[in-house]
Amino acid sequence: MSVSQPAQVPARSKRADAVRNEQALLEAAAAVFGTSGVDAPIREIAARAGVGIGTIYRHFPARADLVVAVYRHQVESCAEAGPALLAAAESPFAALRQWVDLFADFLVTKHGLANALQTDSGGFQALHTYFLDRLVPVCAQLLQAAADAGEIRSGIHAYELMRGIGNLCIGHDSDPRYDPRRLIGLLLKGLQRPRPR
Repeated sequence: MSVSQPAQVPARSKRADAVRNEQALLEAAAAVFGTSGVDAPIREIAARAGVGIGTIYRHFPARADLVVAVYRHQVESCAEAGPALLAAAESPFAALRQWVDLFADFLVTKHGLANALQTDSGGFQALHTYFLDRLVPVCAQLLQAAADAGEIRSGIHAYELMRGIGNLCIGHDSDPRYDPRRLIGLLLKGLQRPRPR
């Protein structure tokens, strides 16, 4: 029994290192995609992640593989952030506002995904379904908590809000004068209940 124990420990640490490396790689790729688009050079992603180009190709043989992995990673991060923000923020509306910021960051990175996956429209549709299945319930939970606290009007649908935020993020890449966050802030203000005078 003592012989097999040491053999298992290195395997676990190697697996943990591999997971950490992949997470760092995905975060670096997301940051580069956010600033340079999904067609950014792989060497730029490798430099930001602190790994060699070969490491990226070992994990993600095609650019589309990397784009899909970044997309899924960001969806999961956004989904997990909702309950955490709700537990930690000063109010449900503050949690909603912080989550919407994360969601907008994600949407900015998401632009160009369709072009990167143009040979696989079925794959793109599956990702969109995954996106809705994971994020609509999180947004609905935040909206319900804010409505229950009397901070926003009731009856606001998560899908509609997310769709509206998505529409506001369109055009950010092509017009440096356009700041979707300003309009998203106005949209969120419009959800709030008027304070009694």
